[in-house]
Amino acid sequence: MIDPRLQTLRVLRERGTVTAAAEALHLTPSTVSQQLRGLARDLDLVLLEAQGRRVRLTPAARTLLDHADRLHALWERAEADLAAHRDGTSGEVRIAAVSSALAALVAPAAARLRAEHPRLTVRLVEKESDDAAPLLLAHTVDITVIIPTERSPAPDDARFAQWPLLDEPQDLLVPVAHPLAAGGTARLADAAREPWIGSPDRSDQHRLMLTACAAAGYAPHIAHEANEWFAVSALVAQGFGIGLVPRLAPLPPEDEVVRVPLRGEVIPSRRIIACVRRGSHRQPPVAHGLTALRDTAANRHEQG
Repeated sequence: MIDPRLQTLRVLRERGTVTAAAEALHLTPSTVSQQLRGLARDLDLVLLEAQGRRVRLTPAARTLLDHADRLHALWERAEADLAAHRDGTSGEVRIAAVSSALAALVAPAAARLRAEHPRLTVRLVEKESDDAAPLLLAHTVDITVIIPTERSPAPDDARFAQWPLLDEPQDLLVPVAHPLAAGGTARLADAAREPWIGSPDRSDQHRLMLTACAAAGYAPHIAHEANEWFAVSALVAQGFGIGLVPRLAPLPPEDEVVRVPLRGEVIPSRRIIACVRRGSHRQPPVAHGLTALRDTAANRHEQG
């Protein structure tokens, strides 16, 4: 077995503070500090240095973490090989996803898993993309379904394995009586003079909107802010502005809004990916979960 204190150090690297690491690991800060002091004492090394309210990893700690990452990947593969000796039809898979992917991809995939593997327990949780790495490293979840951001794992991060599931276009959301609703499609540049509904707390979506509008030649005038899709839809329906919404995002059917597909040179889209701890994809529950997600995403792609 791998020393659990190495996992504590890995989570501390990801979260930056002892308090945040303790929260991710469901431990007290004093327990985390005690574990790290004990690890440093056993190795006869200085692993952490105080830096204001945070701690800084020493070069020795970073070297240790390089080995720890490889050890954990090997252990994940070892668990997968051992699990292959069982039938793989029972166990648990925990999936975290951003809200639109949870509704349109993960929930249908989980329903399929429940039907095909009734002894397999599936647990679902809505989380933002930036939470992916800490959740996986803390073993809180097994699969994350996210939109890549600058804070999510890089494609070459040795601690994780990642697979694209779906490229999801964005639609312009306008009131039913809006002139842009009449043409069936629109160019993003056509909305340059419109008031917009921004979503600053939904960081991946907000950055995508700003980047797309900039590519279309303007900075959007953000008149109001809302983060949940039902709130964005309600503001648009009442004429407070227009919005940009992912095609998978569910909207209240009673709202008098129209999704307008975009055409032209600027058609914003976001990639939805699945991410797991490296080596864990061979564990039967995780493998079943990934298969269900891929199949559900393929069906959505075929449906347009």
